Amino acid sequence: MSKFIPPFDDTVQLDDMSVDFSDTAPIVDEDGNRRQSADSEVPNHVVVESRREDSISNATAYGSVSILLCINLLNYMDRYTVAGVLKDIQDFYGLENSEDGLIQTVFVLTYMVFSPIFGFLGDRYTRKYIMAGGIFFWATVTFAGSMIPKEHFFAFAIMRALVGVGEASYSTIAPTIIADLFTGEKRSRMLMIFYFAIPVGSGMGYIVGSNVAKALGAWQWALRVTPVLGLVCVVLILVVLKEPKRGMSEGGVTLQNTSYFTDLKEVVKIKSFVLSTIGFTCVAFTTGALALWAPLFMYDSIMAQGKEATQAGVAFTFGIITVVAGFVGVALGAEISRRYKKINPRADPLVCAFGLITCVPFLFFALVLSQWYTVPTWILIFLGETMLCLNWSIIADMLLYVVIPTRRSTAESVQILISHAFGDAGSPYIVGLVSDALSKNYNAPSSSSYVQFKTLQTALYVTPFICVLGGGFFLATALFIEKDKNAALKITQGQAALQDGRDTDSYDDPIILGSEDGDRLNPIA
Repeated sequence: MSKFIPPFDDTVQLDDMSVDFSDTAPIVDEDGNRRQSADSEVPNHVVVESRREDSISNATAYGSVSILLCINLLNYMDRYTVAGVLKDIQDFYGLENSEDGLIQTVFVLTYMVFSPIFGFLGDRYTRKYIMAGGIFFWATVTFAGSMIPKEHFFAFAIMRALVGVGEASYSTIAPTIIADLFTGEKRSRMLMIFYFAIPVGSGMGYIVGSNVAKALGAWQWALRVTPVLGLVCVVLILVVLKEPKRGMSEGGVTLQNTSYFTDLKEVVKIKSFVLSTIGFTCVAFTTGALALWAPLFMYDSIMAQGKEATQAGVAFTFGIITVVAGFVGVALGAEISRRYKKINPRADPLVCAFGLITCVPFLFFALVLSQWYTVPTWILIFLGETMLCLNWSIIADMLLYVVIPTRRSTAESVQILISHAFGDAGSPYIVGLVSDALSKNYNAPSSSSYVQFKTLQTALYVTPFICVLGGGFFLATALFIEKDKNAALKITQGQAALQDGRDTDSYDDPIILGSEDGDRLNPIA
């Protein structure tokens, strides 16, 4: 074995740096093996070892991302299928707007409460088995929820709450697997592809849910599509998905796990993580409110104008807008960030701030014009959603590079807990509650399209205000992002002490390093 200094993060633009690396940079020979400069000095605990038995081929890595993408699509399809048939559910169970909002709120509550549990497990145990078990549970309770009779609405709400348990097992873990397979620009691109599932899956939920219900004559059938596909994904996880070593893509030290409370304490000390989490909470608040109420709001808007509309037609239009806006927004945000990062290392939080702040006028004027004009309102909603979606993959990427590998699932769970607790756990219910309270000021029935439109319009004005707050927190994140990223990289590569009361020089486990092909770690030839 030979010794050498761990490689620099491949996102560093060497031609922009004034430091001369000629004596210390690792050299790669024709066979892909790294050699060490004779004058280099390395810590005693750094040992170069082959990763032949632990390496994952490019084909397997890309296949793993494809499986994770499919599961994420199903998760968001299921989550917003309910919104696509909300009017039918409202009529079936005889619900008010606040009770409609409760359906989404109870799901998000269990989702965020169980996320820390799966975050703890995901940093310590085999992640593919945790995900497979969670998705199987999710598919089972989703199907069971479609069987609840009209006299038992709270049983239906409980089934929807339990769906959150299954989704928590997946959402806290899947991004960390991608982080261990890729790094640098490849990681950013893979996360972009992975997070296409949020808008695309959400839009498919509206479209598939409403049209399956219409075709088969009952809204319950909308909830029976995703469970079958979910079982297929369980098989793919168990048979095809290969679990990467934690920190593999970054040439990382085999870091030992610290206690859960130590992990939490260190994670919340990362300023850029805390500030971006608050910014993401504002994103979650806005998207949660719009995702549940926008289709019903637009249906009531059209009816209040004296025009004809169907729930399936409105859900289909909103679904298409969500898919296209999400696809464009996620891709545009990732590409702008990638290019801007070449001249400004603080690009990620600045792009997130830009997206939130610029969506404000589109959302505001969409609400204003909805009383008179339908087509301009749809256009403004599309533009607002596009700007809102700029940040999805970027936020995930920021979390992964400011947190060390053995704490990433914990950090994901903390972000999920905070963003949903103060974001979309309450926003659908709050909007519905305000709408019901305002409806008492009208002589017409609260269920009439005109009253529902006017009250929802007023209640939804809170979303542009929340977006402004979120933009401010992302601007604050930009002040700390460079320092936090560099600190995490040094610990991951064994150049700094792990904050658990021990020094890295005292580790018994070696740093495992290998050659790189592009951005991903591959076996030494």
